[in-house]
Amino acid sequence: MIFLVNLARVIFAPLLSEFVAVFGIGEGTAGLIATLAWLGSALPRLPTGWVLTWVPRERVVLVAGTVLTIAAVVTASATSVVLVGTGALLMGLSSGVYFVAANPLVSELYPERVGWALGTHGMVSQVAAVIAAPFVTLVLALFFDWRIVFVCIAAVAAVVTVVLFFVARATDIPHAGTDDRDLIGAIRAQWRVVLLGVAVIGTTGFVWQGLFNFYELYMGTKGLGGATSRNLLTVIFAAGVPAFFVSGRLVDQLPRVPYIIGIVAAFVVSVLALTAASGFVPILLLTGIIGYVVHSLFPAIDTYLLDTLPDDSRASAYAWYSAGMMAVQATGASAVGNLREAGLAYDAIFVGLALGLGGVVVGLTTLQRAGRIPQ
Repeated sequence: MIFLVNLARVIFAPLLSEFVAVFGIGEGTAGLIATLAWLGSALPRLPTGWVLTWVPRERVVLVAGTVLTIAAVVTASATSVVLVGTGALLMGLSSGVYFVAANPLVSELYPERVGWALGTHGMVSQVAAVIAAPFVTLVLALFFDWRIVFVCIAAVAAVVTVVLFFVARATDIPHAGTDDRDLIGAIRAQWRVVLLGVAVIGTTGFVWQGLFNFYELYMGTKGLGGATSRNLLTVIFAAGVPAFFVSGRLVDQLPRVPYIIGIVAAFVVSVLALTAASGFVPILLLTGIIGYVVHSLFPAIDTYLLDTLPDDSRASAYAWYSAGMMAVQATGASAVGNLREAGLAYDAIFVGLALGLGGVVVGLTTLQRAGRIPQ
């Protein structure tokens, strides 16, 4: 299921150039389509947190599968860019519902190995990101119709949702969050931990959203061919597969806050290096490094949050974090698209974004040394 919901979010990136050609739109509008998928992922997170105070997590996961199936059908039947955007928003909704319900559930299924469990869970989602660009390339080569991509997602999502229903019914699900019934009380008690998560993932995700959604077009400005540029998306996501697994294990062993800050700092440096790079080999190496570094952050921050938050507020506080960080990062692609249409070069855009994120690293480091960040 996580494979499918993450595919639903990232599948639009390798399709942006196709939408530009088919619908005759600019990069700003194309970026808005990608933004809608991630904005859709942000919108239901807080309401889902409230629902989870009354409904078991596994049932909400099943709802996410149902929404994904319907959303993929809507997108596959789209005949205008407006309908494509609507489908992107709905597909994003399914992922938002899923992550808020499933991540706390996974952490509770493996309370002694939270980092390992979340790392493995995230690694599977990353496989979806890896196959997104090759999948789009294959579909376009065989069928010459981007709609087939969403027909396939709808069909598989329907089957998986039915199978998951029977698996969940036959499984002894833990209910560690039975006392988690106060959405407002959770944020009042855990606002420091939540704020750290939003600051780290929201700002880093904003830069990451703008970068990977326009990676194919960005690489074209560096002299790489269309097929090569698209396949570099595969590289950047493939590097995240081992990153989830390794980082999930490392975060169980290392001081978590310094480890998280170090990852963000490494991401800043690698993006700045990419803007200065030229030639296929250096770009290929930096693409792999960026993919590994940024995907190391996700299991690290989830482990920090879900292992720090107590049973009586875990899902509710995580929902606040999830909604906040997604609202911040969701507009990254749209921002980059608009800056590009305003005449700025991609290199200049990403230098500015990286330097801004560097300021966040300095602020977090200062707070860490002053003992102001919850450990």
